[in-house]
Amino acid sequence: MKNKQTFEYLQQFLTDERLRKINHFAPESSDFVLPVIEDVFQFRNAAAIVRSVEACGFHKIVAMESAHEFNPNLRVTKGAETWVEVERLPHSIDSLKEIKNRGYKIVAVSHENNATLLPDFQITEPVALVFGTEAEGVSKEVLDFADETLAIPMYGFTRSFNVSVAAAICMYELKQKLIKSNLDYKLSEEKLWEMKVRWAVNSITSGQKILERFQKHLI
Repeated sequence: MKNKQTFEYLQQFLTDERLRKINHFAPESSDFVLPVIEDVFQFRNAAAIVRSVEACGFHKIVAMESAHEFNPNLRVTKGAETWVEVERLPHSIDSLKEIKNRGYKIVAVSHENNATLLPDFQITEPVALVFGTEAEGVSKEVLDFADETLAIPMYGFTRSFNVSVAAAICMYELKQKLIKSNLDYKLSEEKLWEMKVRWAVNSITSGQKILERFQKHLI
């Protein structure tokens, strides 16, 4: 396993404290829930989403970009961007088709289309949760494409949460459902080592250069 060998090499450049944290938190990581963000334009919202996703033990986000770049404010992420991988894809149905082909059920977070309320939602397979833009919510074409819609119950006059708040609520609630389930929702061994390599590289000064030099010796 090249990733395991690579991590074992990289760990010599990590502080004892950083290595301890990586080894402690990595086994709790999961890609069973994949947050997909539709062209969010406020950098504070982008940052808050990254922070919430990481806090719940999910370490990847797909940002579907068109008019706006997914650009988190580092003062808000509080370092969470070190741990969360952001995959940037075009803002299109083709991108969702690609995600679906990876084995994810596409679930749009919206009150439209007879949405299932979050407390009643049964998670039985990997889910890509699509969150819409600040102004418009989930786009109509995404709603039409989605396998299901999911809604957060509202108890006041306000009819929707801010997108970053909605992401935090959904990610936390779904994590609790996974913990209580019998699902094998954590990363495979190979994905786990791959993530630990990425974390190590992001934690080391000139980490990418060190990684590239080592990889040359593996070829």
